[in-house]
Amino acid sequence: MNQSVERLTAVQAKIAAAEKSRGGTGDPVTLVAVSKTWSADEIRPVIEAGARVFGENKVQEARDKWPGLKQDFPDLELRLLGPLQTNKVRDAVALFDVIETVDREKLAAELSREIRKQGRAPRLYVQVNTGREPQKAGIDPDETVAFVTRCQDVHGLEIEGLMCIPPAGEDPAPHFDLLAKLADETGLKRRSMGMSGDYETAIRHGASSVRVGSAIFGSRTYA
Repeated sequence: MNQSVERLTAVQAKIAAAEKSRGGTGDPVTLVAVSKTWSADEIRPVIEAGARVFGENKVQEARDKWPGLKQDFPDLELRLLGPLQTNKVRDAVALFDVIETVDREKLAAELSREIRKQGRAPRLYVQVNTGREPQKAGIDPDETVAFVTRCQDVHGLEIEGLMCIPPAGEDPAPHFDLLAKLADETGLKRRSMGMSGDYETAIRHGASSVRVGSAIFGSRTYA
C-alpha cells in the first residue's frame, strides 16, 4: 500500500477516536488533506483511497495542478489555506470551493466584487490571529465579531466559519477555545482548527474541520 494511503488511514482512525472522546457531539469532523508542494501524481493515490477535501496554500500552485484532478474526480473540494493577495482574488474565486483566509477589509471588498462578477461563491472563513502574532495573517480576536458583521452586512458575504493557526511552541488548546468562543459570539458553526501535530486536541475542543498535511503525505525533504 502507498505510504500516504497508510498514513491517511491512520489519521482517519485517530479522528474517529477523538470524535468519540468528545461524546459524539456535533457534526462529523471534515479532514482537509493539505497537499501543498505535492504533485498531482503524488496526490492521486490519496484521492483514490477516498479523501475528498484538500487544501493548498498558494493560488498559482493550485491552478497548475488541480484543474486536471478535479476533471477526473468531480466531487473533490479544494480549500485555500494560505494568505490571499487581492490581485489573486479572481483566480481564487474561480478555482477554490472554500477560502479560509479572509482577514481584512480590502480583501472582503474584492471578494464581494469578484463573487458578483463571476456568479460563483466559494464558502468563506475568517482567519483569526489568536496569538496576536505580528508576522502572521489574521484578524485580531478583539476585532473578529465586528469584522464578521461587516463582511456580512457591508460586503454581502456569507461567512461559514472561523479559522486559526496557534503560535508554534504554545499549548494550542487555549487558542482553540478562543476560536470556539468567537465562533459562538458570531453565530458561526464551523471551526477550522488543528493541524498534523494537534488535530486530535482541536477535535476535542470543538473543531469542525482539521488541516492535516505531513501526517498524511510525510515531510518533504530537500537536497
